[in-house]
Amino acid sequence: MAASPCFSLAARCSLLLTAALVLALSHGAHGYGGASAGLSSSFYDDSCPSARDIVRRVIQNARVADPRIPASLIRLHFHDCFVQGCDGSLLLDNDLPAIQTEKEVPANDRSAHGFDVVDSIKHALENACPGIVSCADILALASEISVELAGGPRWSVPLGRRDGTTTNVESANNLPSPFDSLQTLQEKFRNLALDDTDLVALQGAHTFGRAQCQFTQQNCSAGQDGETLVNLDTVTPDVFDNKYYGNLLHGRAPLPSDQVMLSDPAAAATTAPIVHRFSGSQKDFFKNFAASMVKMGNISPLTGRAGEIRNNCRRVNKKPY
Repeated sequence: MAASPCFSLAARCSLLLTAALVLALSHGAHGYGGASAGLSSSFYDDSCPSARDIVRRVIQNARVADPRIPASLIRLHFHDCFVQGCDGSLLLDNDLPAIQTEKEVPANDRSAHGFDVVDSIKHALENACPGIVSCADILALASEISVELAGGPRWSVPLGRRDGTTTNVESANNLPSPFDSLQTLQEKFRNLALDDTDLVALQGAHTFGRAQCQFTQQNCSAGQDGETLVNLDTVTPDVFDNKYYGNLLHGRAPLPSDQVMLSDPAAAATTAPIVHRFSGSQKDFFKNFAASMVKMGNISPLTGRAGEIRNNCRRVNKKPY
């Protein structure tokens, strides 16, 4: 039997209200998860289709001069997302009293690198697509491209983040530390809805790059300056692979916070089985690393009309300079 005009109108109204609610939720300022966060891998397909190629080209050029750059860029993304979500707050310079930079907290001071490469990426993107690609998305794209260039997995990066206009030094002071216990690491990850598999997978980013010797288990050799760099993976220091987990199994992880995933008494029932899995299967590691990177990248993004698209990643737009 055909529906009455009144029923049809009510049904249409209900559908419109439902659609409006879904749209509003998907464009909320904060949230975990891909769709609910309002992010999409095709976000720039129309507005800046060359975005990924531009980011890749700048990173390729930068790593010729400094092989550490890929590892440095993924670390920036990690330290950005863990503070107040993936909003590019880490990239902001001091502009007191309004902005106190996160770059000077212990976890970043004189150890976080790659900011000049982010500047170069932003400059190139602004030339191609002015005011379109956020600094927060630059970090997300740069991380995936850096891993791929170093021999690691590729994944589809959800995009559409906007840039924050504040920093959070108090939260930045609580970033994961090279000296954290396993329990502390697990708590810091759980606070961001990241589980033990995410912890072990994301720590796997230490399969390439360098660290200052003062942060390592062996500390520094006699006469070495505390900021002397040592390879995080002594086997393949510039390659993204699963050799890192083999180092853990042999007690050769430079960072104490890495080795605790195997040596801590609580590890046997939590992280150690995952370390063994990833050591035995690079494919398994790559798959889980990519999934955990997407999960981390979805931590409290600014979307819709929240935040802004910075013209310069080091400062907010509204300030007169």
